[in-house]
Amino acid sequence: MDPRSAIDLAQALIRCRSVTPAEGGALALLADLLREAGFSVERPVFSAPGTPDVENLYARLGTQAPVLVLAGHTDVVPPGDEGRWTHPPFSGEIVDGVLYGRGAVDMKGGIAAMLAAALRFAAENPGFAGSIAVLITGDEEGPAINGTVKLLDWAKVRGERFDACILGEPTNPERLGDMIKIGRRGSLSGSVVVHGKQGHVAYPHLAENPIDGMVRLLAALKATPLDHGTERFDASNLEITTLDVGNPATNVVPGEARAAFNIRFNDLWTPQTLEAEIRGRLEAAAGNAVRWDATFEETNAVAFLTEPNAFVGFVQEAIEAETGLRPALSTTGGTSDARFIKDHCPVIEFGLVGQTMHQIDERVPVADLERLSGIYERVMGRFFGA
Repeated sequence: MDPRSAIDLAQALIRCRSVTPAEGGALALLADLLREAGFSVERPVFSAPGTPDVENLYARLGTQAPVLVLAGHTDVVPPGDEGRWTHPPFSGEIVDGVLYGRGAVDMKGGIAAMLAAALRFAAENPGFAGSIAVLITGDEEGPAINGTVKLLDWAKVRGERFDACILGEPTNPERLGDMIKIGRRGSLSGSVVVHGKQGHVAYPHLAENPIDGMVRLLAALKATPLDHGTERFDASNLEITTLDVGNPATNVVPGEARAAFNIRFNDLWTPQTLEAEIRGRLEAAAGNAVRWDATFEETNAVAFLTEPNAFVGFVQEAIEAETGLRPALSTTGGTSDARFIKDHCPVIEFGLVGQTMHQIDERVPVADLERLSGIYERVMGRFFGA
C-alpha cells in the first residue's frame, strides 16, 4: 500500500470492520502510517456511564502556528444485509473505476484523501511554517459522547490551540465541487403527551378523547412558521415524527396520546428560546380545554456559522482549480462533529458526493478520491504559504 495514494489508503480503511463503536483496526492503521511520517500520535480512550468506550486518535506534525486541523471519523454504520451488496461491504473492491464499501463516502474516503494529501505535502515541504493536527474519532455515527467533543477538550487541556479545521464529511449533493458547509442548523427534539379519560365510544360523555386535544396542539405547532430564514440559513422547520395512542380497539376511547417532534433551527434561535416558543404555542392552543405535558431532550447541536474569510476563500479557490466549479457556501443538512469543533476554531466541511452514504453498495469514483486529495493538498499549500 502507498499511504500517499488516496485510493490505496481508502481501500485499506474500508477493509477495517470499524462499525460503531468498534475500532476495527482503522485507527491502528492510521497511527502506524502517521508515526512513520514523523507525526506524534496518541490514542486516547474515553468512557461514560451507559455508553461504550471509544478509541480516538490525535496526531500532530510540527510545533509552530498556524495549526491546520484535519478531522473526521473512521467508524461506520452497519452494512445491513451483506448478501444484498454487489461487492462485499468490507472488501474495498474497485470495479470499473468505482470503489465499493461501507465508509467509501462517509467517511473513510474523505479521511484517505485528506491524510494522503497531508503525507504528500509534508514530504514535499519539509520544515513548512506551521503544524498539521489530525483529529479522528470512532464515535461520530454513534452517541457522539466519547469522541470528538472529549478529544477536543483533552487536547485543549494539553495546551493545543488550533487556527482552522477542515472536516471531511461528504458535502456535495451532485458533483465534487458543488458545496462547502460553513455552518449547520441546530437540532432540538421534544415530545407532547395529552391526557384524556378512557371510555366506551358509545358513551363519549363519560370519556375524554385525547386525540382531539393532540390534533389541536399539533396544528398550533405547525400553523405559523417559526421564522423565514436568514441570509445564510434556511427557515427553521418542525417535523412531527411520531403520533401514537397505543390503542388496538375501535370501540375504546384511548386515555392518552403521545407525539414526538424534531426541529432543525437556524441562528435566530437557541435551544432555550425555541423551547420557550414551543411551550408558549402549546399553552395558547390548550387553554383550559386540554391537559398536556411536554418534555425536551438535552441537545449539544446548536446552530453555528463560520463567516466567510480568507481560509474559506483558500478552500473555494482550491476546489475551483481542481474541478472547475465554484462551490456554494451552505448550512444545509443534518448535524456533524463540526458542532463541537466550532468551539475551538473556525471549521468548514468539504468532502465527497454524499448520494450513496449509509446505503447498500456505498461507493465513490476513484477519480473523485484523487481530485479530493488534490484539493486538500492545495489548501495546505495556501494555508501554510508553501
